[in-house]
Amino acid sequence: MVSSPEVSPPETVTALPYSPPTRLSIPAIGVDAPFGELTLDASGALTAPPPEEENLVGWYRDGAAPGENGTAVVVGHVDTTTGPAVFLLLRKLAPGSTVDVTRADGVVATFSVDAVRRYSKDQFPDQDVYGDSPDAQLRLITCGGTYDKARNDYTDNVVAFAHLVSSK
Repeated sequence: MVSSPEVSPPETVTALPYSPPTRLSIPAIGVDAPFGELTLDASGALTAPPPEEENLVGWYRDGAAPGENGTAVVVGHVDTTTGPAVFLLLRKLAPGSTVDVTRADGVVATFSVDAVRRYSKDQFPDQDVYGDSPDAQLRLITCGGTYDKARNDYTDNVVAFAHLVSSK
């Protein structure tokens, strides 16, 4: 698999104070979805949004809020048992695409995509994806690769890396 990008935002953008996210918009791939909160399961793995929710993204509530200094983690399904889901086209997101996160405080944090990578679930780079950051970063995560019926899961994860470029 390809190594994670070294992300260095081209300009300094002031991070925002903590505020939970309420809505995610990614015009380039037709995403407009509300947020739910995610936690870790008993084994320490990040939970996913409910499997029947095709247009819901989840935010790891014990991490950074989108726009706040640190790495904010957002997860969505690629599909459900009934059809395509919110992050079906995440793998097609191009560097430079924008991601808008509306927050509970009414501020819209805009991120620019730096890279989209696919990683084998067996060799997932936890530190590169979940590791803390001194500036406001965003990770969008979904399943990818082929579906393994025996494991009842996809073989890979798709991760979009983005950084805060503005807020309004």
